[in-house]
Amino acid sequence: MKIDDYSDNTILIESLRNGDESAYTYLIDTYHHKLCVYANSLVKNVYSAEDIVQNVFIKVWEQRTRLKTDHSLKSFLYKLVYNEFIDLYRKNQSLFSLEKSYHDALNGIVQEEDSESFQRVLNAVNKEIQNLPPKCKEVFILSKKEGLTNIEIAEHLDVSIKTVEAQITKAFSILRNSLEEKVKSVLFLLFSAKKKFRLNNLI
Repeated sequence: MKIDDYSDNTILIESLRNGDESAYTYLIDTYHHKLCVYANSLVKNVYSAEDIVQNVFIKVWEQRTRLKTDHSLKSFLYKLVYNEFIDLYRKNQSLFSLEKSYHDALNGIVQEEDSESFQRVLNAVNKEIQNLPPKCKEVFILSKKEGLTNIEIAEHLDVSIKTVEAQITKAFSILRNSLEEKVKSVLFLLFSAKKKFRLNNLI
């Protein structure tokens, strides 16, 4: 089998199903970096992203006989990365939890689109953050990027805690009203009110 033949989705899947190690090597060489970029856009940690992708490739090899030739292998890989991401947060109770409705909505986005499309969604969120009123944006970024508590923000800006809470609430309200429905799902994932999510690579 020639390496170029593996670019055909059906041939690649059939080769994997037959235990062709060169097909597996081709799969890793082709998708490893792309999947790491996508995983990092979710978890915002290079090492965790690497672990997620490694687990995905292991699962693909272990479950290779169950692969279906009529399904896109590329979409399947991105879905597996997403599932690993969800599992990571389910296992870590100290991080935010995902509401089912938003989980399902975001899952739909990942199934339909690749990492570049997902990045465009993140960029849309970032653009609207930059368009927030100055004071509102300042408080929001201190909370969601810098990870400061409301008390720390109040002390830093020399304002009351109620003012900080009001600005954060105002920010969420503006963002929800200005973003498309499916982008709101990502907004909830990134800025869960139950637990701050660091966005050093986004904002």
